[in-house]
Parts: sequence; C-alpha cells; structure tokens
Amino acid sequence: MYQTVFDQNTKYRDFMRGLVPKVSEPGAFTVTSGTLHRAALNARPDGNAALVIVDEINRGPAVAAFGSALVGLEPDKRLPTDGNATSTTQFFEILGNNGEHEKFALPADLYILAAMNEADTSVEPLDVAFLRRFHIHRLEPSESVLRDHFGAALTPTTLPATPSEPADYYEALIQAFTKINAQILLGRGQAYQLGHGALMHQPAGTTNVGAAQAYVATAWATLRGHIDEVFYGNTRAISEILRADTSKSIYTMIESTFAGQTVRRIVGPLRPSPGELYTLLRVIATE
Repeated sequence: MYQTVFDQNTKYRDFMRGLVPKVSEPGAFTVTSGTLHRAALNARPDGNAALVIVDEINRGPAVAAFGSALVGLEPDKRLPTDGNATSTTQFFEILGNNGEHEKFALPADLYILAAMNEADTSVEPLDVAFLRRFHIHRLEPSESVLRDHFGAALTPTTLPATPSEPADYYEALIQAFTKINAQILLGRGQAYQLGHGALMHQPAGTTNVGAAQAYVATAWATLRGHIDEVFYGNTRAISEILRADTSKSIYTMIESTFAGQTVRRIVGPLRPSPGELYTLLRVIATE
C-alpha cells in the first residue's frame, strides 16, 4: 500500500518520475521514483498487487500530477498480469533511471483509491475527463455508524425533558446531527453535509455523565462551526437551524436597522452549559 496527499505543490515528479537535485552532489541531478511509479513496479510481477491511496486529490493539480499516466488508467489500457501487451494496452513515455525516455504501462493489478471533499470552495473542480477514469463512490453521513460509536439504541428514542445519563446526551446529539444535515441538504446541497466522522473524535464513555457532557460540547463546537461556515452571511438560515424563532431555544434572532438596512443577529450563549446544550439539541431534534 502506498499513501500520499496532494497539495498545491504536488508535481509529476512526486507522483510518477522526474529530475530532482542530488543532495550529496551539488549541481547534479537524479531521476526520482514517485508514489505511483513505485506502486506500479511493485504490482508488475504476476501475483503481486499494489494500492495507491491519494488523499485530498482535488487540493493539488491532479491532472498535472498524473501527467501522461492518465492515458493508461482505464482497465482496458493496462498491461496484463502475464506482462504481454494487448492491442489496447496504452504505453506512455517516462524518464528511465539514466535520464533516457522509455515506454511504460500501468499493470492490471495496480489500484488507485482517491478521496476528496467536493464542497471545498478553496480548490478548483476536477477535470471531467479525469473524473470519468474513476468509479465515483459517495460516502454519506450515517446515523447508524454514530449509534454504534455511542452504544446507542438502533433506532431513535424519546428524549427526556431532563437528561439523567450519558445515553440521553448522546441520543440528543445523534438526533440533532441528523436533523441538521437534513436542513443543510435542503439549504445548500448534498456535498455540504457534515460526515459522521466529525463527531467521532475520541471514544465515547457510557458510564460518566460529566465525560458525556464534555464529549457532546466538543462535538457541538464542530457542528456549530460547520453551520456557521456553510451558511456564512445567511443569519436566517442559521436561525432556522438553531430554532431561534421558538421560545424553547436558547438562542434568539434580533432584527435591528443600521444605515437604512435591516440587520439580523443571533443572541445566545457562546459556550452553552451542559443543560443549555442538551435543551438546544433536543429542540433541534424535535421541533
């Protein structure tokens, strides 16, 4: 298994092949073997296989990093396990160990797994021709995974007005998480939903109320930060999610006039107490 992370400085030489300065010899260069190239060499012998994991693939110049290897990604363009090229095997040029150009093809048992968050607004969308060379598998937020993590009931249970055990806090968090994601789906779209992993920052204790309160407070900080980011500048949307228009919420939306313009702001605790936070989660989940 070969792992790498793309960023804006990722180059073809980092992923495939290229010239880099020789540290031990000033003024000299050597041919480097990048992540994909090393994996391909490992997967070439019959019976071998290699997996390349590329995290944050859309944060780097993916098309440039793959370079000419793009033409050999598709299954029918690969070199068979017996090493004998077929009429559809796609060869491309790379630098050899001595700096000369040589023909190269990606082996059949080389697998590439890439991960990305398509809602990242700081990066450019990936090229469509590049994306079609991959099978897209979307990972959705999973309430069941959270329930397993917290040791909660398999299905939603009634939230008591006053929590008495860790399970009450976790159940409120799970139900609020599901409701918030449903509203994000309506307001911004599927790609902006928050993944369940964001609330699984550490093991969840099931016997200590104080530990559960601290866990939920940290999880809520993540949730609230995501809400504020996704709906930045849209106070009405944030108010809707926080149920600031209901008397049961710990938040209130206030409208004022400034310079002839209507200004809205949400008033409430910056760091809710455990009791306030449970009340808020319960209101979000049930109202």
